[in-house]
Amino acid sequence: MTDHNLYELDFSRIQFNRACGGNQGGGDDGESCVTLGAVPHAPGVFALGDSKRPDREPLLFTAEELTTAGIDPARFGLSV
Repeated sequence: MTDHNLYELDFSRIQFNRACGGNQGGGDDGESCVTLGAVPHAPGVFALGDSKRPDREPLLFTAEELTTAGIDPARFGLSV
């Protein structure tokens, strides 16, 4: 559990990592990728984004929420 209001955090300097799968939508680059990054200064908080839409605001989750959703931060090279 986090003491942070997730959407009040500054996520502008997050370094995102990609986990790619096969092309699911017929895109030109042949990959459908989600990105995940740890939010600086907010332990246990992660930002989930879309590599094809980097201009969109990412969704923010706690480590517990990611685990519940079946998303393993280790697949993105991150630790909880």
